[in-house]
Order: sequence, then C-alpha cells, then structure tokens
Amino acid sequence: MIISGHLNLKNTALLYSDLSIRLSEYPETGKIVLKDIKALDSSAVQMLLQVIEENPAHRHIDLLADEKEAQEKIALFGYNDKPDIEKESDTGFFEKIGQQVHDYWRNSVVAFLFLTADIMYWTVVDIFRKDGQRKGTFVQQAIQIGVNSVYIVAPLSFIIGLVLALQSAAQIRNFGANIFIVDLTVIAMMREMGPLITAIILAGRSGSAIAAEISTMKVTSELDALETMALNPVRFVTVPKMHGGLVTVPFLTILADVMGIIGGLLVAYTYLDITPTVFINRMGDALKNRDIIIGIFKSLVFISIVVLTGSFFGFQVKRGAEGVGKMTTKAVVVAITLVIIADSILGLIFY
Repeated sequence: MIISGHLNLKNTALLYSDLSIRLSEYPETGKIVLKDIKALDSSAVQMLLQVIEENPAHRHIDLLADEKEAQEKIALFGYNDKPDIEKESDTGFFEKIGQQVHDYWRNSVVAFLFLTADIMYWTVVDIFRKDGQRKGTFVQQAIQIGVNSVYIVAPLSFIIGLVLALQSAAQIRNFGANIFIVDLTVIAMMREMGPLITAIILAGRSGSAIAAEISTMKVTSELDALETMALNPVRFVTVPKMHGGLVTVPFLTILADVMGIIGGLLVAYTYLDITPTVFINRMGDALKNRDIIIGIFKSLVFISIVVLTGSFFGFQVKRGAEGVGKMTTKAVVVAITLVIIADSILGLIFY
C-alpha cells in the first residue's frame, strides 16, 4: 500500500478511518510505503502505527518511507529497524544522473520557490492582520537584525569607503581631476558598496542566526509542536524576521553609505586637499534621488534573499546537531552567492 501527499494533524482523523477500512482487507504481512510525502508530522506517524497495531494480525506489516526525513521520523518511534526501501541496483549511469537532477530540482529549487511564495504571502497579509502574531516579536527581530548590526556595519563601511577613495585618488590625481573623487565615492557607496556591504555582513551574521534558530527548532520538534497547535511555522517564526529586516535594513544601508562617504571625505581632505565644504557642495551636485532610491531598493531585495535563504535551509535540516551546522554553513554561502548574483542583475537593470 502506498500513501502520498500531506500527512499532518489536519487530515489525521480522515486518514485513520480510511486506513482502518483498508487494513481490514489487507494481508497479515506486507508493507505500507510513504512515497512523495509533502508534509509529515509526529501525530500522523503515531496514527499510522496505531492503526497497524490495533489488530494483532497486522503486526507484521512494515511501515516504510522513500525519503530520509520520513524514515527518521518513523525510526523515532522505534517501529522498524530497516526503514530503507529496497531499490533496484541495475540503474544506469545516466539514469542516476537524471534522478539526482530531478531530486535536486524537486527538493531544492521547487521547495525554495514554494517557501518563498508562502513567506511573501504572509509577509503582506500580516501587515493588515494582527491575529495569531506574538506581541513584541517585530521589535525583537528589528533589534537583532538591524540595531545589533550597527557596530559592525558602521566601521567596516567607513574603512571600505576610505580604501575605495584612497585607491581611486592615486589615479585621479595623475589627471588633475581631484574633485571627481567626490562623485566616485558618493555614487559608488550609494548605489553599490553600501547595500552590498550591508547585505554580505547580514548574510554572515543574521542569515546564519536565522538558519541555526529554525533548524534547532526543527531538530527539537518545536516546529512540529507549532503545527500541532494549529500554528503556521512560516508565519510564526519567519515572517517577523522578514518584517524586522525590511524595516531596519534600509536605515542600516543609509548608515553604511554615510560612513563610507565620511571615509572618502577624510581621504579627499588629507590626500587631495579638498575641504569638507567643497566635498559636501560637490556631493549635492553629483548625488541624485535616483541613486538613493536604487540603493534602498537593493537593500530590500538583499535582506529578503538573506531571510529566505536562512529560513529555507533551516527548514531543510535533518536530525542531529551535525545537520544544524551543515545547514547554517550552506545558508551563509548560498545567501552571499545569491546576493552577489542579484546585485549583478540589478546593476544591469539600473545601469
């Protein structure tokens, strides 16, 4: 017997009655296979085992699964010592490659797109609906993602702005175009370096924290507990982080821009003899509203990528502390990669 689809608290009662009828006509020995399971929680596993063991004649029926996560949940109840399904060993090389590509597409790309749609939906809906939200979570996440990142974003942005201006000044000085150091520093920080520096720092700091928190909650079955209480884990855990990031990161990016520009001003004053008054006046001429808007828009895209990536790998974790570490590392690496790719695409669009 093959069972597929969603197995959770919502359909446990219906599935219980249906299985009871089917097993009454089932042989004493056999297999129940969980295949292509979209969702499986502890209540569903307990129900399946209860149905099988209610009649002593059915104690020789094995409950198996074709996915590792489902196998591990069954193993937690100590039912089977052999949770793996027997697979044909005569598969060819190209068939294995095709199966791996298919599994990667289904378990990674498609799953990421579905999670993205779910998070974005609740991110918008929860702006207008306050029911089911924990009080104070928005402020808590805003402090963790935004305020607590100031101490690292500000000095690094200052140093990068200073180095950027210093390296550029050496070349600009040869052409007698000292004043253009203002244009280069201001536009580069506003449109490119400020949002990118902030996003990379947050990917390493907040992205890893998000992945570690969610993966730990999954390993300790806290996410299953939320589902048992009819609470959506995405809405309850991830959406407050998205709200906190979307509100605070633009301000964090503006801070990075300002600190980088201050670093450039210091170089212009000490190395090119450009006074702060001249620097600020030139900055007013060089900087356009479009540059500020592009930088803020990039920051919103980047923090969305960081939160989505951290959440995705957090939900994908397998049992055990080792899995938490692996998924946290993957979340940081993938988030930084996606941020740089997104920055390249947006750079081409807004060129």
